[in-house]
Amino acid sequence: MGINNKELLINEQIRDREVRVIDVNGEQLGVMPTKKALGIAEDKGLDLVKIAPQAKPPVCKIMDYGKYRFDMLKKEKEARKKQKVINVKEVRLSATIEEHDLAVKAKNADKFLKSGDKVKVSIRFRGREMAHTEVGYEVMERFNSMLSSEVNIDSKPKLEGRSMSMVLTPKE
Repeated sequence: MGINNKELLINEQIRDREVRVIDVNGEQLGVMPTKKALGIAEDKGLDLVKIAPQAKPPVCKIMDYGKYRFDMLKKEKEARKKQKVINVKEVRLSATIEEHDLAVKAKNADKFLKSGDKVKVSIRFRGREMAHTEVGYEVMERFNSMLSSEVNIDSKPKLEGRSMSMVLTPKE
């Protein structure tokens, strides 16, 4: 039932003349006037819920709407719990970065990767550094060799304008 809870019409909100009715057990009761279907639902102490408004005639099910809504909210909550949020952290380097500074940046990137985040490594070239972009590739290679954990290179180092970047992801 891929319909949002807010869109489901129940009981008197259903304005159609005729509806196809499904019982609590999933058995079809057939097409009948809405008033008759509402009567059947009331006799059982349940609600008439329109579950397929686009069908001709619309499909309604007899169910306990409160319980149904509770179950749907519970399922949504479970789905949200199981979701893994992946952040992209950025580590900025320069073409003339010193070895120790590079080691510190690599240590930080390692920490990000171990916590399950992606890492974007970027180098911004200034002025005459653009004439020596191969230095940037070397810095990226040194940076990769300093990472302690196994990583996948999502996108290899590539030059875009004045900056070079690559994306690393943690190995599964």
